[in-house]
Parts: sequence; structure tokens; C-alpha cells
Amino acid sequence: MRVAIAGSSGLIGTALTASLRSDGHEVRRLVRHEPRTADEIGWAPESFGLTPDALDGVDAVVNFCGVGIGNRPWSGEFKQKLRDSRMVPTQVLADAILATGVPVFVSSSATGIYGFGSDVDGDLGSGDGAFPEMTEDSPAGSGFLAELAKDWERTAALATTARVVAIRTAPVLSPSGGLLGKLRPLFKLGLGGRLGAGHQYMSWITLTDHVRAVRFALDGDLSGPVNLTAPQPVTNTEFTAAFGRSVHRPAVLPVPAPLLRLAGGELAREMLLGGQRAVPKVLTDAGFTFVHPTIDEGMEYANA
Repeated sequence: MRVAIAGSSGLIGTALTASLRSDGHEVRRLVRHEPRTADEIGWAPESFGLTPDALDGVDAVVNFCGVGIGNRPWSGEFKQKLRDSRMVPTQVLADAILATGVPVFVSSSATGIYGFGSDVDGDLGSGDGAFPEMTEDSPAGSGFLAELAKDWERTAALATTARVVAIRTAPVLSPSGGLLGKLRPLFKLGLGGRLGAGHQYMSWITLTDHVRAVRFALDGDLSGPVNLTAPQPVTNTEFTAAFGRSVHRPAVLPVPAPLLRLAGGELAREMLLGGQRAVPKVLTDAGFTFVHPTIDEGMEYANA
């Protein structure tokens, strides 16, 4: 296959590029500078977009564009940046796919589309009933991240001539970068702990399984939303304990919910104190198998 990747320099894009090339596929990387090598395609989503012939001969486009959700607190300006960094490139790619007839478009989304339940101050209690399993058939939720993901998927779906796959990604566990990159130093010092009461569920996936799932989507006939999550979501308490075990340190210093809300505002309410329990029904029904299905296996991989 010849695959064009937008966002190829990030954690997942770099890993996918290496995986495809190792199996003999050709990867064309969309870059925001003058192309320096034959595998680069120059583009500028905010100005001229893509040249008419940029995707000629391409079999599939993969879109990983978007500023990191947790890079900083959510000011109004930053929330607009989060939107623009997703909608504008995705619109440009959808238009180019329509113009050139690329048959497959795998575009990023997020499990945040389901919204976030919360156990903060006992709002929804601590039982599993407060966090029902979310499959691809579950309704979208409310909140900033849910609205962002809904608009992101609607934009990708404008590529009506292609088989469009919206990969709803959970936080990615990786030996470098990703969610654990920011937390690992604290946990290695024995300063890790649950967030708030720790009842909130967390979906997650390892980088290895994420790349394998994207390739599964490229090679198969899946379309529509696909949850890229491990089959066993865990509570924040379980996640924290597994993290501590994997780095051989205690993880018993909880972060109080009021402190998180004060420091993180809306980001903390949705992403840290809120919870969701998304599961990969479409992938498992299609026969996909996970290398790291449990949180202990995921943490062992990420912290080896």
C-alpha cells in the first residue's frame, strides 16, 4: 500500500510509519515545511491546503492531526486551538480525498465523545453502574471533549467517496511519551496516587496495540467509529496500583479532588476526575486480538 500520514512526527504517527515500512509499504508523510526527501508531501492546512496532485496514487490517508488535549489548562484561547488544529486539517484532507478518489480515510477521534461520568463528591456514586460500558453504538455525551470529537468525526465524514474509519482513541501507554511520560517521574519517586476517590473508570490502550489496530482498519473493511481501547478498562485506583507495581514503588499518595479542580479547572473535571468505560466492541467482533489486554500487561510493556 501507499499510505499518506498527517501527523507522522508524533508518538503514534512515528510508530505507525515504522510499522508500515517494516512490512514493505510505502509511506508518504505530510509535512508543514518545504519537502526535503522523496517521502514528504508539503502542505499548509491553514493557507493553501494541499496541491491538487498531492495524493495521486495514494491508497489510504491516516490523520493524526491535533494539539495535545492535556498540554495546558483549557483557557478559551487554548480550546479554540484544540478545535482548529483538528477541524482545519481534517477538512483539507476530506476535500483532497474527494478530489482524488483515495479509497480509505482513517481519521483520529477520541473516546471523549462519550462524555465523562464523575464520582466527585459522590455525584454518581462509586459503583460500576455510574460508569456503564460504552460501545460504538452508545450515544455521544456532553461536555467540551464530546462536542470536539463529534465535530471532528462529522468533518472526516465529509470524505463521502472513501471508506471512513473514525478511530476513537483512549489514552495511549507507551515506553516514551504519551500519558505515562508525564506521570512516570512522579511514580518512580513513590509520589504517585489515585486521583480523587479513584472510582472513575479509565479506558486505555498500548502503543503497540494502537498501531496494530490502525493497520487492522487499513487492511480490512471496517467503517464508521471504532474504539481503540484495551478490552479491560480499569478504575483510577486500579490503574494507579498497576502503575506502582510496574515501577516497583508504592502509589499511595492520593490527590484530593478539590485540589485537582482548583489547579486544572475544566480539564480536571472532564479528564482526571471524570471517568468513562469505553470498550472495543467493533474490533473484537471483527476478530482483532490484543497483545496487551490487561492493565498489568500494558504497564509492564510501557515501563519495562
